[in-house]
Amino acid sequence: MKRADAGFTLLEVIVALAILSLAVVAAIQGFAQGLRLLKLAGDHQRAMLLADEKAREVVDPEEGREQGTEGNFRWERQTTVIPAPDLVPTVGVPRWRIYEIDVKVFWDERRQVEINMLRTMPLTVVATTPTTPTPGSRPATPATPPVPAPR
Repeated sequence: MKRADAGFTLLEVIVALAILSLAVVAAIQGFAQGLRLLKLAGDHQRAMLLADEKAREVVDPEEGREQGTEGNFRWERQTTVIPAPDLVPTVGVPRWRIYEIDVKVFWDERRQVEINMLRTMPLTVVATTPTTPTPGSRPATPATPPVPAPR
């Protein structure tokens, strides 16, 4: 004679444990994937900050290429002059020059970020005057006569 409240059979317990173990494995894999993504996001943020820092530290740009390493990151910076015919006046000399600063940061063999920045720099025109008088030239005279000192 069978009783109605006899409990679970062995087969029901095994099926319940299998379902529970699948749920636990899925949850652990989800947490592990989240941690991997968190590390990747942190690396990406540090790489972007490094790229921004390397782009902004160029105060007086000159054409060229530089590279270096900081921690696990390797960076390359290239500065080039960009032709800008719209900035050249029709009369006179150009007053501005545009530089493109391109910074790439690499890590993890296949990961990289890149920042491109344009910087406009004024051109300084240096007037040259001869330091020694040439034959037939007159010495320069001041534009305004000197004012006598009060007595």
